[in-house]
Amino acid sequence: MASTGFSQDWLLYRGLRQSWLQRQLFLKLLRRDFAERYRGAYLGVLWSLLLPLLSLLVFTFFFGVIFRLRWTGGSGNSLGELALILFVGMALYNFLGECFNRAPGLILAHQNYVKNVIFPLEILPVVMVASALLTLTVTLLVILALQAMTGQGLTWTALLLPIVVTPLVLFVLGLSWFLAALGVYIRDIQQLVVPLVQLMMFLSPVFYPVSALPESIRPWLQLNPLALVIEQTRGIVLFGQPLDWTAYLLCLGAGVLTALLGVYWFARTRKGFADVL
Repeated sequence: MASTGFSQDWLLYRGLRQSWLQRQLFLKLLRRDFAERYRGAYLGVLWSLLLPLLSLLVFTFFFGVIFRLRWTGGSGNSLGELALILFVGMALYNFLGECFNRAPGLILAHQNYVKNVIFPLEILPVVMVASALLTLTVTLLVILALQAMTGQGLTWTALLLPIVVTPLVLFVLGLSWFLAALGVYIRDIQQLVVPLVQLMMFLSPVFYPVSALPESIRPWLQLNPLALVIEQTRGIVLFGQPLDWTAYLLCLGAGVLTALLGVYWFARTRKGFADVL
């Protein structure tokens, strides 16, 4: 009996130790992935702050000045408000688009890890999503700062921002696991994902509010997790609107389910990676 207890304690210790080692590996891979984005650039990681600001100027000029777009449902029709509204949609879409465009070729780009039976391949999509999430975080901080400096300012609902973004992160992570594994067996999936990601931009309220759509189409758009997160992020950050908890919990449940199915698919298919590569 004592021996059995000792064995269980030893297995628990090994499990905790392995988790800690993977945590260190995750941080190391995350730093490497984030640094490689700006390797060789004079400004380095400062581009993660400058690029969102440059994008904001471009969106403001084209949609506010040239196309004279005005947003229904906002608190006003000022150029600054329109820029932030569009900026929120593009920031969340860029997060999704970056992960989906990289996911199909992720394992192929790290073939040296595949034949290492000790290396946890499932950590690669997590690192990729976390790296994109860092860029999204910087962009959202810029949005919060600009909103705070305008006449409208921030309300307490902005504190809910991490909660609102969580379902989208889970949804993207689950599909990244799925696409990363599928890309090993079907190389053409990369060519298919690119136009689908572009289509996703027009199927989401990035450049238009949901209220601008016909009543018959709105329920279908709500099935898009990106659409719900964009709308709720704009509501809590820019307009001070309370969170729709019913819609949020449904979206969170869909995100959790997608993540679980994605990691299950990856675990079942990774056994054949070495044979294909």
